[in-house]
Amino acid sequence: MTQPFVHPYIPNTAPDSRAAMLAEVAASSIDEFYADIPEELRLDRPLDLPAPLVAEQDLARHIRGLLGKNRSTQDRLCFLGAGVYNHYVPAVVDEVIGRSEFLTAYAGEPYEDHGRFQALFQYQSLMAELLEMDVVNVPTYDGYQATATGLAMAGRITGRSRVLVASDVLPAKLSKVADYVRAHLTLDHVPTVDGTADVEAVRTALGDDIAAVWVETPSATGAVEAALREIADAAHAAGAVVVVGTDPIGYGVLATPASAGADIVTGDIQSLGLHQWYGGAHGGFIAVHDDPRFVMEMPSRLFGLASTDVPGEYGFGDVAYERTSFAQREEGKEWVGTAAALWGIAAGVYLALMGPEGMAELGETLLARTRYAQRTLAAIPGIRLGDDAVHLREFTIELAQATAAEVVTTLRAEGIEPGVVVGERTLLVCVTEMTSQEDIDRLASALAAVAAPALAGATAEKEQNK
Repeated sequence: MTQPFVHPYIPNTAPDSRAAMLAEVAASSIDEFYADIPEELRLDRPLDLPAPLVAEQDLARHIRGLLGKNRSTQDRLCFLGAGVYNHYVPAVVDEVIGRSEFLTAYAGEPYEDHGRFQALFQYQSLMAELLEMDVVNVPTYDGYQATATGLAMAGRITGRSRVLVASDVLPAKLSKVADYVRAHLTLDHVPTVDGTADVEAVRTALGDDIAAVWVETPSATGAVEAALREIADAAHAAGAVVVVGTDPIGYGVLATPASAGADIVTGDIQSLGLHQWYGGAHGGFIAVHDDPRFVMEMPSRLFGLASTDVPGEYGFGDVAYERTSFAQREEGKEWVGTAAALWGIAAGVYLALMGPEGMAELGETLLARTRYAQRTLAAIPGIRLGDDAVHLREFTIELAQATAAEVVTTLRAEGIEPGVVVGERTLLVCVTEMTSQEDIDRLASALAAVAAPALAGATAEKEQNK
């Protein structure tokens, strides 16, 4: 009889230990324990791992070989977005977050950790100013969780159980949010029209069971929602909360969701001074007005000014600590674990460096380059834009003569990452301030040869005969 494998370095792999754990959760088998995980997400085979490398130098060589296969956006011309963006990170950001008091700080209380608490208080203040909100949390894991928490807050505030999804959402984000809130909320998608929300359809779908209307702006395709005020007015009339998922990078020039009636604004700070790092450094923000109904439902830590025993002296400490799961433990309304505090400090340094004028200039640059890229690519025969909405950074193109996968394969061989495949003939293209006009023109030239090869060949022949 084959003995069960007991891993020497992974705890609880011994049969007795597994049996005890399964008994504790009243599961008869590992399969029963994981029954709620969809079949398509299960591996159902052993991991494809190489034979163990006993010597450390052999392992180091193997890892170097794996890492050597990576190519960064400094090595290739990149038009990839979809949640991780190639924005410039000022050198001073890395210098500050590399300081030992920030880089190595994990926990700590106000009386022993003033530097980190003050830095995060300043980050919160800068974010609140940018978003035109009053209260912003210490960053949580990522923007996906932040939006999911915003919706969960809306459910608790209203006592209702349905959410209307009024925008196109990144599939990965929609999946994570749905998984996070599924025990308490159901998500109903209202199809968009020409890239943005169908306001009349949202009005029709509103009812006394709607906890929130969820709007993404920019959306999964980079479309900026133009009718947020109308949506907010309709939602509020029905007693619902407006939760907006967004990227703060454009609010030096765009009107903020708060100015259009949003109650809870959420998103990710990766664009604000955080590197892509093969998947990105991420941190989620949740912003609300100075309203106890909303503030007291925020599960994340909030840092604020605190008086001391010395008259006129202030420190920095937790605000309304009793509302958190740190204080209430298993009785907490929502569990919160480790914050992405270091990334909050990075974003705070970035915002302090940029200032209002810098953020305005950046926003104008992003809008201008996005529009230039749209017009340039749409001028290529065989390519058209996915919609007519205003876009920030990202937009989709529809290909008439080639599939999106063919375009990616062909251009990747030329050192160009042209975008993310989001449909058989649909490509999501992203530009940032790091994308020059020459970069966009190079993409257009390469796309023309793939999207309209017959025309490209005829043009080349005509030029040759001149």
